[in-house]
Amino acid sequence: MRILLHICCAPCTIYPLRILREEGFSLTGLFFNPNIHPYQEYLRRQEALERFSQEEHLEVRWSPDYPLEAFLRGVVFKEQERCDWCYEMRLRRTAEIARQDNCDGFSTTLLYSRFQKHDRIRSTGEMLSEEYGIKFIYRDFRQGWDEGVRISRERKIYRQPYCGCIYSEKERYKAP
Repeated sequence: MRILLHICCAPCTIYPLRILREEGFSLTGLFFNPNIHPYQEYLRRQEALERFSQEEHLEVRWSPDYPLEAFLRGVVFKEQERCDWCYEMRLRRTAEIARQDNCDGFSTTLLYSRFQKHDRIRSTGEMLSEEYGIKFIYRDFRQGWDEGVRISRERKIYRQPYCGCIYSEKERYKAP
């Protein structure tokens, strides 16, 4: 079964990649993350994934665009719902490309993070699965969190200190 795997960053790919390969899936990654701010952070994450994907022999499709403006227009004045918008924007692109490439399904490394809203990711993936007629592969990869952190540190893979968007950066660094 061929899966297009949306990838948010290299560290979050470590555990899902291993598990999905062990389950027999053939994977291609997709790096599409217009939420990541600032642009230098986006480039750091892209560079880390380029290195990791070469080491792991993982083909990755790189989005030619960085529609930060579209992300910001979608969340402005709706900051409390920003994650829902972000999940849908990224998973929609993944489902579109997966269908275009005749993949059997799609998934996301967002399902690895303890900090993401799994119920919303899953419901968004399932909604898009119905809309695009392509299977959403849900796995709860959070049990591999410690393993992924350990491996990323051992391999000196860049680990970002916040989810990605300007709002999460503020939440991370703003004093209480």
